[in-house]
Amino acid sequence: MAKPFRIAFIGVDHPHGSGWRESISLIYEEAQLVAFVKGFDGAIASLEEKYALLPRFNSVVELLLWGQFDGAVVCLPNCETTDVVVQLAQAGKAVLVEKPCAASASNWLPAMHAIRANKVAFQAGYMWRYDEGAQRLKSMVLEGRFGKLISLQMNWYTSDITRRGPNHYLFDPKISGGGFFNWLACHWFDLLMYVTESKVKSVCAKVGVFSDTNAKVEDGGSALLELSRGGVVNFSGGYWLPRWAGESGWSIFGSQRWLHWNPSHPGTGGLFEIHGPQPQFIPMEEKFILPVDNTKGYGGKKTLHLLQDWIAMAKGGPDCRNTPESVYATLQIVDAIYESSRLEKTISLS
Repeated sequence: MAKPFRIAFIGVDHPHGSGWRESISLIYEEAQLVAFVKGFDGAIASLEEKYALLPRFNSVVELLLWGQFDGAVVCLPNCETTDVVVQLAQAGKAVLVEKPCAASASNWLPAMHAIRANKVAFQAGYMWRYDEGAQRLKSMVLEGRFGKLISLQMNWYTSDITRRGPNHYLFDPKISGGGFFNWLACHWFDLLMYVTESKVKSVCAKVGVFSDTNAKVEDGGSALLELSRGGVVNFSGGYWLPRWAGESGWSIFGSQRWLHWNPSHPGTGGLFEIHGPQPQFIPMEEKFILPVDNTKGYGGKKTLHLLQDWIAMAKGGPDCRNTPESVYATLQIVDAIYESSRLEKTISLS
């Protein structure tokens, strides 16, 4: 394997494409972009000039015939991703796939099997598993600092569909499979399983178009999830803010402490408001602030750690924090949310 690690980028004009490329450029001693497959009907409006002379291909078949790369970053619509991942895995190439990786769990299965059958390094674009605040939450849960985990409240609100326009491919059910829950809420469902090391037993949900947007996919909704290790999770979110903006966070309630986590609090790398026990006169109260992350690229330093983990696996290291199976589990939750809303009943995942 070459050093630095040689990366082909598939899907130049993906909404996160330029961000991924900037992140890769920040670890230039470890990895370099060496080729592109256009994707998106050949669109390359976002291609940076510094990459303009690199080899450029119209298909993954052409890329594989050329073959001078170690792994590929796949940033394609859901309807195209699985077939591309299967081709790359069968050719023995490491694969990093932008989330959610597929329109549904069943769509993802062929890719998951091909990755494992061919023993290639895999990483997914769920970068929150590499966030310092999320790591601290995970430690609190696993060390028992909450006592019995009772309830988690999660929310994610972001810009409405009119910012991109209702004709954007993300809002086309034939291309993406779903809307807000498939594209964005999936981040928190994936992180929920990572932080709690718990599976989701059942789901009860209501999704739909609640704004005045003329959308063909859901623009948000709410879901109640039951965890296998105890505790219930309330999620609410949607494409509901009337400008380019976002709000998200968690609240966790246990028998011994509770907290509120705002990962995007202005001027910080995340804010924790922690409320602990009061054994006598003085209660445990803390505001804990992580330093702001000024790292450029998509997702800041957590994405650099994600990339480095993938490269390490490709060079013989253990599985990344994201696995083909964790992607599948997240898609199962999203599938169950859609089914629950459609049937107006609780769906069991166990």
